Amino acid sequence: MKIKSPQRFKDADAFRNRWQEIDPQLDLDDTVDSPGILGSSLEKGGWSLSNRFAVQPMEGWDAHRDGTPSEETLRRWHRFGESGAALVWGGEAFAVAEEGRANPHQLFHRDSAQSCRTLESLREALLAGKRMIGDEAPSRSVVGLQLTHSGRWSRPTTSGPSPRTAFEHPILDARVGASADQLLSDEELELIGERYIEAAICAQMAGFDFIDIKACHGYLLHELLSARTRPGRYGGDLEGRSRMLRDLISGVREAAPGLGIAVRLSVTDVIPFRRSDDGEGVPDWPADENYDHGFGVDPANPLKPHWDEPLQLISMLQQQGIEWINLTIGSPYWCPHRQRPAQYPPSDGYEPPEDPLVGVASHIQAARTVRSHFPQLGIVGTGWTYLQEWLPAVAQHEVRKGFQDVVGLGRSMLSYPELPRDIIHGRTMPKKRVCRTFSDCTTAPRNGLISGCFPLDEHYKSHPAAAELKSVKASARQIAREGENH
Repeated sequence: MKIKSPQRFKDADAFRNRWQEIDPQLDLDDTVDSPGILGSSLEKGGWSLSNRFAVQPMEGWDAHRDGTPSEETLRRWHRFGESGAALVWGGEAFAVAEEGRANPHQLFHRDSAQSCRTLESLREALLAGKRMIGDEAPSRSVVGLQLTHSGRWSRPTTSGPSPRTAFEHPILDARVGASADQLLSDEELELIGERYIEAAICAQMAGFDFIDIKACHGYLLHELLSARTRPGRYGGDLEGRSRMLRDLISGVREAAPGLGIAVRLSVTDVIPFRRSDDGEGVPDWPADENYDHGFGVDPANPLKPHWDEPLQLISMLQQQGIEWINLTIGSPYWCPHRQRPAQYPPSDGYEPPEDPLVGVASHIQAARTVRSHFPQLGIVGTGWTYLQEWLPAVAQHEVRKGFQDVVGLGRSMLSYPELPRDIIHGRTMPKKRVCRTFSDCTTAPRNGLISGCFPLDEHYKSHPAAAELKSVKASARQIAREGENH
């Protein structure tokens, strides 16, 4: 597919024409104000923020094997502080158990003493970055820690996947080598829940303002939301499928009074995709069969969202006192073109089957849908990085119109953490710092290396892993060429 990168649109009108081809309701502002709405303060849901930017959780696959942070980990948190974003949503995914890590170098909760030391060091690195930027640091900010269990996508050692699943999936089981033996029992889920609560207590002791209970991107709590075929109290109807998430909220409130709780939620999804013979992503599901294995998916047309259950769940969460939700869609494991739109796929991915702007639009449309039903809910939006130079103008439009409260930045923060400050203060975005979605930050860890922006961050350009990554990519290109020849 021929794709026109956002940086190739010569002016706002040219970009707007393409943007509104996707959805006539989409728009952007012609000029970006300084400080403008993106630099304005917000009091909502118990949080006081100096501006409308958030740092999304970004792992580096660079912690020590014992779950403690490395210098690379601390550097990343320091740069989060340098960003000037008033909201740090979770920092990065902190696994609540060693076996629940998505990679062998993920931070995890081993015991209370170690976890408290780890979390204190992360928060101090963040605050040091904030102090470094002086007057440009937000005067009012909120810092959270994201708690997770990787479930189906657990890979805690270098020996390969170690999936622990919520239900048997007809496509995804084969991708990770899962069988009925890897299904988590109700009792095991309850033990994992206890680990969440222990980790939350540590986060509070370390000075974090809130925890984010991660229910997105295919990890355990998100997978449970699709577990219609699971028997027992954690499957079946939405009440059962959301039970663990809701029980965790109640459990943390009781065990750590005063600690804020928020949720990052994959609010819609699509069927799993796979790489076709020509390299492009295609649906990995029969076109004439209903798909009953997703959350927020239309079973009869599983390329489209179905909103009944996501809206019901958000209502349940509101009734439990959840006032902030970070919205995302899908999973990087089976629909990366929607979950994190990019022009260039990682080495184990597929070429985008659609203009990545369609994926960006899906995120924006999701936030608008949730806002229309929950006007008082605090909403952090996702999916911004691919917009590149047009990110400020589109973000300003969405926040100015009230469609979302805070703009959540992920991949773009790896190459250019000062982006929020530069937008707020009206500075020109340096082209050589703007993320172009080369996906090296994914290709590297998929091949056992640390994550970082190898093309644009000088620190990673000169890192020993850069040469290894170059070799990995060359091998992947050779394999792809051989496949095309056959």
